[in-house]
Amino acid sequence: MSSARPRQATGFFEDVSRYFERAARYTEFSPGLLEQVRACNGVYRIRFPVERDDGEIETVEAYRVEHSHHRVPAKGGIRFSPDVNQDETMALAALMTFKCALVDVPFGGGKGAIRIDPHAVSERFRERVTRRYTAELYKKNFIGPALDVPAPDYGTSEREMAWIVDTFQALNPAELNAYACVTGKPVSLHGLPGRREATGRGVFYGIQQAMAIAEDMKPLGLEPGLAGKRVVVQGLGNVGYHAAHFAQTEGDAVIVGIAEIEGGIHAPDGLDVDAVLQHRRETGSILDFPGAQNVANTAEVLELECDVLIPAALERQITVENAPRIRARIVAEGANGPVDPDGEAILLERGVFLLPDIFLNAGGVVASYFEWVKNLSHISFARMTKRQQEISNRRFIEMMEKVPWRRFSSSEREELIEGPREIDFVRTALEETLTIAYHSIRDGWKQDSIPDLRTAAFRFAIQRVAGSYLQQGIFP
Repeated sequence: MSSARPRQATGFFEDVSRYFERAARYTEFSPGLLEQVRACNGVYRIRFPVERDDGEIETVEAYRVEHSHHRVPAKGGIRFSPDVNQDETMALAALMTFKCALVDVPFGGGKGAIRIDPHAVSERFRERVTRRYTAELYKKNFIGPALDVPAPDYGTSEREMAWIVDTFQALNPAELNAYACVTGKPVSLHGLPGRREATGRGVFYGIQQAMAIAEDMKPLGLEPGLAGKRVVVQGLGNVGYHAAHFAQTEGDAVIVGIAEIEGGIHAPDGLDVDAVLQHRRETGSILDFPGAQNVANTAEVLELECDVLIPAALERQITVENAPRIRARIVAEGANGPVDPDGEAILLERGVFLLPDIFLNAGGVVASYFEWVKNLSHISFARMTKRQQEISNRRFIEMMEKVPWRRFSSSEREELIEGPREIDFVRTALEETLTIAYHSIRDGWKQDSIPDLRTAAFRFAIQRVAGSYLQQGIFP
């Protein structure tokens, strides 16, 4: 759980549609093709009975949305929450379509949701729900390596993905590529090292790329680079923690505020993110962290003065109500839809630099793509190259040591010779993918006089999705 949010039964998909329509004005595609790109292709609403631990039967409501089939399989996580609804799932599936297009991975957008509180039910009940949900998806061809590939999301983890792949294998024992039916699996079940951290690490890479450009930082009164910048993070879940951790350990940023569902903490001189996480594990709360000031209302943490605000909880955290009080110079959307359109308009009018979610939190689907490819090829990325790289490195070191004054210690030799691990491939490929995506978006923003980065990102994604349809001859 990351942070409290105002709940609305409908409207999130309308938010995404507003962003879409704003960007579509900067394209020249026909209205019919644009409507195909905007609309959800398939919405599957399910209700099924599951036995509780006490023997009673509970009816569970769930969804799987396939927003786009311009490329297959559809791709998107599964979230467990008592607040999920069809509108939210449709919106998240749409965002997945545009994320995948931005980072150029061959997926359409999808999303799944199950209406249960994962923190209020037993592990055995969660397992029964997950397996039954998988079976229901299988009946209707809403899961499969070439059809629709889920992943973890809010309220789910590697454990649920392991249950899904096991159930899929039991239902389809002849499927050679069964492990590719889902990503975000444990490494022991052909998962990918670095997948768990990928979304948060991608948030860090995206912020780092944006802040490296002096031309864009100057109007904000900031020097280029993340080092020394004050950062506030909302949410200490998987995305928020890793974004803050890498911003601190690799970017030398100063984490001055953290918000969670129980409240927030503030320390102008900086917080040790790992120590805060350990404190929460031990006490059940981030509050009363030594050296930090408690903030009773978690929403007030968003309003702390800082250079970078990373809302990494849930949607609609910054709205018309609190946007005027946001004091960050950069808002980096780690979550999906944390700023609604009306709140965004206020931020942009005030000169806040906003990094949009469909770019910034795409790291998870990039890593999922790597895992899917690994499962289809049935071989790890490191196995084919690691040994050869070590041989090449050793020869290079031996040549260097022929120079009389150049000798390496045994520890230096070992470090220089060691070939890349699989996680090294994942991290460098993730950084490269997000770097290319950011500069593609920024180039369109600057060169075509598009008003903001989100509109530029949506336009870029629309062009790729619509172009894919046209290449297939669906729209002559």
